[in-house]
Amino acid sequence: MRIPMPDLYIAGGLFALSQLTYFLIMLKFIIPLVLFVVLAIFLALGLNLNPHDIPSPFINKPAPAFSAPKLTAPTEKLSTNDLKGKVWLFNVWASWCVSCRAEHPVLNELAKQQAVMIIGLNYKDEPDAAKQWLDTLGNPYNVSIMDADGRIGIDWGVYGVPETFVVDKKGVIRLKYTGPVTPEAIQQTLLPLINQLQAEQP
Repeated sequence: MRIPMPDLYIAGGLFALSQLTYFLIMLKFIIPLVLFVVLAIFLALGLNLNPHDIPSPFINKPAPAFSAPKLTAPTEKLSTNDLKGKVWLFNVWASWCVSCRAEHPVLNELAKQQAVMIIGLNYKDEPDAAKQWLDTLGNPYNVSIMDADGRIGIDWGVYGVPETFVVDKKGVIRLKYTGPVTPEAIQQTLLPLINQLQAEQP
């Protein structure tokens, strides 16, 4: 029995429509599944990241220049040019920063070792509060400079407080440590790098 041509076209159209409907239904279920898998992967990767290892575009790049007043002698300034030929630790801190208080004893102990010059960046702070803070908790800094408006912090790509940078004798940033420095970080990460840099020629 021959099927009339119009009926054949209609049957073909209905079949194609049913296939399209099936595809759309499957797509409705597949897309959320794919999104869930992608999000799960990103979440797993995020959980495995060390929060202290936030990437910085400044690593192995010249340290952004600054010239800023000293906290304890505001009429005097310290600039990056003054630090050329020296290995130095640049620690961003503030008296209002809770994590800085937890980090401070670690910096005091590091300062006692005299392994490296420690420069503080007092970030968006009141000078009197900052000086009182150091008088009370101890002053690990060779020099601390003021960054009242946060401009130096912006130039250095500071995300928050505290943050610590290691700068070599050529004025190149070699490490950025985000968050409060711990004794383990000092022994396992900072001091080995500092000792290596101290042995290098300017």
